[in-house]
Amino acid sequence: MHDKDDSDDFEQMSSSPARKKGPSLKMRAVGLLSRREHSRIELARKLAPHTDPDNPAELESVLDALERENWLSNERFAQSLVHRRAPRKGAALVVQELRQHGLPDEQVAQISEQLKETEVQRARSVWQRKFNRPPADRADYARQFRFLASRGFSPDCLRRILGELDDAL
Repeated sequence: MHDKDDSDDFEQMSSSPARKKGPSLKMRAVGLLSRREHSRIELARKLAPHTDPDNPAELESVLDALERENWLSNERFAQSLVHRRAPRKGAALVVQELRQHGLPDEQVAQISEQLKETEVQRARSVWQRKFNRPPADRADYARQFRFLASRGFSPDCLRRILGELDDAL
């Protein structure tokens, strides 16, 4: 008779729903945010595999709580990304990356204007680190132009920088 009770307990344990393993969704989010800033969309994408399929609203409630507690901020994320990327990249690439992370258009437009104000200065700095010499001929001019354009700097900005060098020759 004792054996029957043991088998019933075993059947009840095996038929009960599996408990989630590992840290809670909020703890995972805080762990990610402690390493670097994330946009809301990026954080939701990273946490989605860890959500309970029976409770899809859990992710949104965790994200809302993180915003209320000031752990999650799209503004901080945008400034962090600009601070990391802008010294080496042009406005076009930085703005593209901000849009990929789902930031609001108004915020992206404001940051774009700020980046355009300093684009010539930043492009000149990148050019000096890489080349620091005027183009020797048209092929070299094209090579320097392509290099800077691939970093997202605008053609007008590049013509100004490389054109100033042509005037100095």
